Amino acid sequence: MNNSEKSFRKFLLLWLGELISATGSGLTSFGLGVYVFQQTGKASAMALVTLLAFMPSLLLSTVAGVLADRYDRRLLMMLGNILSTLGLTFILIYMLCGEIQLWQICVGVTISSVFSALLDSAYKATVSDMLTEGQYTKASGLVQVAGSAKYLISPIIAGFLLTVSDIKLLLVIDIFTFFVTVASTLIVRNSFASKKYKQTKSFIHEFKDGWSAVSENRGVLVLVIMTSMLTFSIGFIETLSMPMLLAFSDSSVVGTLETIVATGMLVSSVIIGILPIKKGYVKLLSLSLFFAGIFMAAFGLREDIVLICMSGFFFFAMMPFANTSLDFLVRTNIENELQGRAWGLIGLISQLGFVAAYAVSGVLADYIFTPLLLDGGVLAGSVGKIIGTGSGRGTGFLIIIAGIVLCVTAAILYNIKSIKKLESKDYLCVNTN
Repeated sequence: MNNSEKSFRKFLLLWLGELISATGSGLTSFGLGVYVFQQTGKASAMALVTLLAFMPSLLLSTVAGVLADRYDRRLLMMLGNILSTLGLTFILIYMLCGEIQLWQICVGVTISSVFSALLDSAYKATVSDMLTEGQYTKASGLVQVAGSAKYLISPIIAGFLLTVSDIKLLLVIDIFTFFVTVASTLIVRNSFASKKYKQTKSFIHEFKDGWSAVSENRGVLVLVIMTSMLTFSIGFIETLSMPMLLAFSDSSVVGTLETIVATGMLVSSVIIGILPIKKGYVKLLSLSLFFAGIFMAAFGLREDIVLICMSGFFFFAMMPFANTSLDFLVRTNIENELQGRAWGLIGLISQLGFVAAYAVSGVLADYIFTPLLLDGGVLAGSVGKIIGTGSGRGTGFLIIIAGIVLCVTAAILYNIKSIKKLESKDYLCVNTN
């Protein structure tokens, strides 16, 4: 067995730990979503919890990226996993003491998110440490399988567990999964030394180096900015899908449905893992996002379980193709020793769209679109005839609008020349040496 095969086997062990961790995190995410919506009846309350679980980690990602290039990346992954359990423990303690308040849930998810920031940049940079360029797309497909666990495996498990127990059991399971992840990371760390980088510059200078790696390559910078527009659209379906479904079903049905639609991501990720993509990354990226927008719009169209299952399945099936294309275009155009810093900045810029979507989607649904569809006015009379006028139709209408915006953004992305240059053979040769 050659060195590249040995490295890939070690990557698989690391990946298995992240798969287990993602499954546990998905249990908590689903359970808290159902709990908050059932207690408040507001999509905006659920969106607030989602925002606070996401934003601290995002804002700290640039600092975490610099740390990933200065220190042992596997050690940072272990610290991130262990310390992020503090927030979950905080929520669990308050729940065991009695009925928990919304602000206490917000504090707990914020604490967990702060320490999770250490994990993401270190994990992505570790992939570059361990694998050859030819293994990137295969590894990307597997990483997305692990990432999809919170959509594929967790919802149906959480939905079932909530029928026989409550949110506290989900929190306990999630806390224990972190220790499994730490164990797998420790094994890899002991058998695969981190690459040592010379720390000849200050923290601020290394941060600037990461920014230069992104900003000096016009194609990468434009792609990252465009990605923030894409994440804004996708953030609406992530935030509003559960309130839309809970308006006419229960947690068990929602969990089963989410698992069914997420199999689309699993199927595509497995295909990419077996048959790696070798060319046409920009075209594939644009097409996959365009069709994702169409399926997103269909997802919000009617309170029809069959339509939701089919459109959701194909929406998720488009994501691995888009994510793999984005991953390859960025990874092959940034030097390895700068990737921790670069991924931190890329994560910050590209995912600002999620922050904006989480901040406004719930408010728009609760206080503007849902009332308009229920008051019997012009909007209810025209749009309501097509999509219905139930309590969850405001969220459905917003998902439709976000899907249309995603289609338009994908079409614009395909016509940007600087992005097309990123997969030029000569261009890649210059930027990967």
